[in-house]
Amino acid sequence: MLMGWAMPARVSGTEGYAEAAEALLNQRLSFIDVHGPILHLIPAAPCRVLDIGSGAGGDAASFAELGHSVVAVEPTDELRIPAIARHPSSSIEWLDDALPDLNSLLARAETFDLVMLSAVWMHLDASQRRHAMPKVASLIRMGGMMIMSLRHGPVPQGRRMFEVSADETIQLAREQGLDAVLNLRTDSVQEVNRRAGVTWTRLAFVNSAPNDAS
Repeated sequence: MLMGWAMPARVSGTEGYAEAAEALLNQRLSFIDVHGPILHLIPAAPCRVLDIGSGAGGDAASFAELGHSVVAVEPTDELRIPAIARHPSSSIEWLDDALPDLNSLLARAETFDLVMLSAVWMHLDASQRRHAMPKVASLIRMGGMMIMSLRHGPVPQGRRMFEVSADETIQLAREQGLDAVLNLRTDSVQEVNRRAGVTWTRLAFVNSAPNDAS
């Protein structure tokens, strides 16, 4: 027996994802199916996209295929490392960083045309959400957009999720100069989740304030 050995600590909110990595990497959900309700908001012209919580990398790869330059942020090694191998695009830069602090990302002092938080925000508790919103807002260029999805319904075993309302999220965003342009409740695109009562809230915001307003 190895004395003093311990499993590496997981980033808060990523619980269960390392164990589910193989299934997530093998999941076959198209970008159009998942993001149909917000496709009209994605810029047609090439732009800078930040994908926070990029998971298995499917969204990052799709953005790259659309001609965008992507920074994909994912703290779970079991997802990020295989995703790098699976999506070897020169248009994607992979970064090991995590909400609510995003220390590595913020140190770069970059802003983006589009910031995506797909199925991520509900992993943060109330204190973390309030801490994270100014940081995320500072990454959106003036006139840029943030798109989020919030999961509602039964929490998968081993995961850490919270019930997060659209109203709370819109208020936190408004405090940072982000104006809501979409608030839409949808069913899950996965049949098993639909049967379980899982729904999603799709939110989109435009940055109407200078990035130092927070």
